[in-house]
Amino acid sequence: MMDWTDKHCRHLHRLLSRHALLYTEMVTTGALVHGDVQRHLRFGEAEHPVALQLGGSEPADLAHSARLGAEWGYDEINLNCGCPSERVQRGAFGACLMSEPRLVADCVKAMVDVVDVPVTVKHRIGIDQAEDYGFVRDFVGTVADAGCRVFIVHARNARLKGLSPKENREIPPLRYEVAARLKFDFPQLTIAINGGFQTDEAVLEQLALVDGVMVGREAYHNPWWLARWDEVFFGAEPGTLTREQVEEEMVAYMEREAAAHGTHWYAVARHMLGLRNGLPGARRWRQVWSDHRLKHLPAREVMALARTRPAKD
Repeated sequence: MMDWTDKHCRHLHRLLSRHALLYTEMVTTGALVHGDVQRHLRFGEAEHPVALQLGGSEPADLAHSARLGAEWGYDEINLNCGCPSERVQRGAFGACLMSEPRLVADCVKAMVDVVDVPVTVKHRIGIDQAEDYGFVRDFVGTVADAGCRVFIVHARNARLKGLSPKENREIPPLRYEVAARLKFDFPQLTIAINGGFQTDEAVLEQLALVDGVMVGREAYHNPWWLARWDEVFFGAEPGTLTREQVEEEMVAYMEREAAAHGTHWYAVARHMLGLRNGLPGARRWRQVWSDHRLKHLPAREVMALARTRPAKD
């Protein structure tokens, strides 16, 4: 979800669900050791609970980055062992780390030793064509011994060669039963599952077998789905905001971000383009909010234009 689930996206998602745990896009240790820490770690208080997802493979650098994350107030530090992109592989982290469980364990221990918040791991169920359950079972067992108690299982293999990141999310088959088996074998651990979820029914089916469900791209493309989550999955009061009110809250946020940080409304609006999916006028609404020619206008004027429907849509 790099370049997707930034702080602006998470602000939108928090308006829709008060209880879902939000994750940052993956931040590399190099960016925090050598780059602009504030740019990568700044987030709004309204985003809590929020987890910082890290990419890296050097225990010392991960410990440094985890400490920064805790100091900035993140509620969880997550190590990405699931991203299959070649760029990430060149950095020797992401899914290729699954072949080195003892290194991952060292990384986890280095982070656990310096922070008080949970350190968690997101991973795949295998690498390339191998579908041996023992591989992922031993990976989880080794990393758990280092102090990790929460595993987010993307229920597909990662093909490290020959497939693009997009193809890696579609071609390797989903095998949800592997996550359920991990929960059976490690009842003391928190096991969450990720991959392909698009409906309440699919999520509820898995919640009967494992402890949690992570939703990625569907939450991004169809954010209004999140408006049901507090009631359906957390047993809480349903959200009260309408889509129009969410849009108005986002415009107010755009204005605050522009005044405080010089952030252009366009950088925020791109994350909410799916908010009106399926409604009359949605196509025009998306076109207006994504129109580069309107960048000179204040966000409130753009909102007014987006809400002015033509005779036919």
